[in-house]
Amino acid sequence: MWVLAIDTATDSVVTGVARLSPDESGAPEVVAERVVSDGRRHAEVLTTLIAEVLSESGVARADLAAVVVGCGPGPFTGLRVGMATGAAFADALGLPAHGVCSLDAVAGQELMDGAGDGSVLVVTDARRREVYWARYVDGRRVSGPEVVAPARLVDDLASTHIDLVAGSPAHAELFGRAVGTATVPSVAGLVAAASDDLRTGTHPEPLVPLYLRRPDAKEAKGRRLAAGQNTEVTR
Repeated sequence: MWVLAIDTATDSVVTGVARLSPDESGAPEVVAERVVSDGRRHAEVLTTLIAEVLSESGVARADLAAVVVGCGPGPFTGLRVGMATGAAFADALGLPAHGVCSLDAVAGQELMDGAGDGSVLVVTDARRREVYWARYVDGRRVSGPEVVAPARLVDDLASTHIDLVAGSPAHAELFGRAVGTATVPSVAGLVAAASDDLRTGTHPEPLVPLYLRRPDAKEAKGRRLAAGQNTEVTR
């Protein structure tokens, strides 16, 4: 089956087309992929990139069997671009939209590259001097996703056996373990994360974003209101 994959949970816009065989042991075959690292232009470039990968792959929209969307965790503004676009695209074509954890896609790529056996930690930049993280053992998520300060996570996992750290390179290096090559969710990783449901034809649940904290804009508004109240009191 042909699958369109989309992820905007990181600073990179990721989209592409992959073919998934009915063989349970077969990895997705990516035939077209685009990765654009520009966290401020998610909404501007995503639709164009989708058109490009469909054209490059030679796969018509009518040939697609499903859409896979990374649901985070990720910053509010960027994450909702990919989820809204993926949901609208699937709805327009009458396709199922399968949501997956974006961290699972990073771990899945490492597993397909042959470096993901054992214990793998995935960390991505959550901004505000924090990271999103999850830990995997033999490809299965055993903890997370959560958001925390990097220094605290380093301390919390100091005695935990970890063979490889993938994701944001700057943060992965903090743990003193081997660093993987997967830095953002890939098309193959996204489709692999949804492969069981895709192969069995499982009806997907509604897409639910993994924000893990309140949006920046909402908190900023709350701070302005609080500041205004404090000003009134001092008058």
